[in-house]
Amino acid sequence: MVGKHLRVIVITLLLVAGTVAVRAEPYQIVGFGDSLMAGYGLPPGEGFTEKLQAALNAEGHDVIVANAGVSGDTSSGGLSRLDWSVPDGTGLVLLELGANDMLRGIDPALTRANLDSMLTRLADRKIPVLLIGMRAAPNLGPDYQKAFDAIFPGLAAKFGVPLYPFFLEGVAADPSLLLDDGMHPNAAGIDRMVAAIAPQIGGLLPQ
Repeated sequence: MVGKHLRVIVITLLLVAGTVAVRAEPYQIVGFGDSLMAGYGLPPGEGFTEKLQAALNAEGHDVIVANAGVSGDTSSGGLSRLDWSVPDGTGLVLLELGANDMLRGIDPALTRANLDSMLTRLADRKIPVLLIGMRAAPNLGPDYQKAFDAIFPGLAAKFGVPLYPFFLEGVAADPSLLLDDGMHPNAAGIDRMVAAIAPQIGGLLPQ
């Protein structure tokens, strides 16, 4: 009887030790976008994805935020690289593209079609998405502005994905939060962006 009880105790201890040793891998987030996601003009560690990861980690989320931003990328460029930029095992994609389409005056119908294709591909792979919106500059005219600005809420409704309406909310109109080019956020601007969007992203993560 003693030997039997001893074996049960040993097996139980091994199972407990094995359970403790097994630790879940960090949740993988991919920031997929253009220069705003890539951290244009900022030193290492000061970009959006790095600061977002730090903010989420500080809130107790075990995540890694991969930087898949490419400066100058359009929605067409993003569509062409989506499949290899978002690896299997990704838990969430932050889809942020369209600003360069707007700056180049690309037909909003093409931007919408490209983003629609990206959302379709990610849905087929069962990868959740937070769609991050952009707004057209007023100098492009009211017709263009109306068509472009409607892209993001329209696609969010179609695919049933959460929407962050404007990536540069609270930053775009404040020169103190922008680089000298007046377009890209500086380090303080990134801090503002992260503080604004991190709660929504945190709410999408496994608890």
